[in-house]
Formats: sequence, structure tokens, C-alpha cells
Amino acid sequence: MRALKRNDMPGLRSLLGRLKVAGSFTGDEIECALELLQLVLDQPGQKDYLVQVAEGRDGLVGYVLYGPVPLTVGTFDIYWIATSPQVHGQGFGRRLLEAAERDMKKRSARMICLETSSKSAYDRTRAFYENAGYRQEAVLVDFYRPGDDRITYVKRFS
Repeated sequence: MRALKRNDMPGLRSLLGRLKVAGSFTGDEIECALELLQLVLDQPGQKDYLVQVAEGRDGLVGYVLYGPVPLTVGTFDIYWIATSPQVHGQGFGRRLLEAAERDMKKRSARMICLETSSKSAYDRTRAFYENAGYRQEAVLVDFYRPGDDRITYVKRFS
């Protein structure tokens, strides 16, 4: 795991494109993800978003984007976590999540929140979060679109 570098953008664009083809993200979601990554690179003084990337033998294989929630004490959000479909099941997602959690703890995190879709295509994603110790705390029915609820997961630290 390491910090984001400017020359990572072509690899991240490619990775997100593969996830779009796999049905994991929409074009609008990818555009949003790329905007946030670009913001981190273009505004090094900003404190809202932090990024770590994972590399495998063949280069960049994933990233996690997270940050402190404004106007809260010790609450962080994980906004994006993505790994290349070619490495799913190889532990890169877990290592990214653990690296982000360690960093957030160093920054006095007491709670980490993340959200995901209720669509069946996200069953594996929800299982990933649950296996990592996140617990479902809220469901907003029809949040993304009719029939697609937002599920919020939380992990608390004592």
C-alpha cells in the first residue's frame, strides 16, 4: 500500500473502466471517482480525502479513498474501495481496507461509515464488509433509484 501518485491516474482510469464493464460501477460513478482522485492530486493541502493504492505484480490493482466527516468528532467515511476484477479474491481489497483503517485510527477515528447498494450484484460487496467487521446500521429505501436502497455499514472502535 502506498500514497496516490499523479502517474497512477491512467492505471486507475483503466481499472475503473474494467469495473464498469463488469457491471460494478456506472459511467457516472466512475466520473465521480475520477474527479475525487484528481482533486486529491490537484489540491495536496485539502484534508477531506485520503487515498491509498495497492500494487500487484502487474502494477496498480486497487485503491481506497476515505476521509474525516466534517463537523464530527472521530467519524470517517470510506467513499470508494475498488480492486481490479482480475485480482478479486486475492486479498487486495482486505489489505486496502486494513491499511485505511490503520491510518484512520492514527487520526483518532472512533467510527468508520460506508455505504453500498442493496442490488443483488452487491451481495459479494456486502459480505466483504460484514466479514471485515462492519455492521449494517441503516437502510434508506429507494435511495439510488426505485428498488435500489442505500445500506450504511459502520465499524466502531472503543
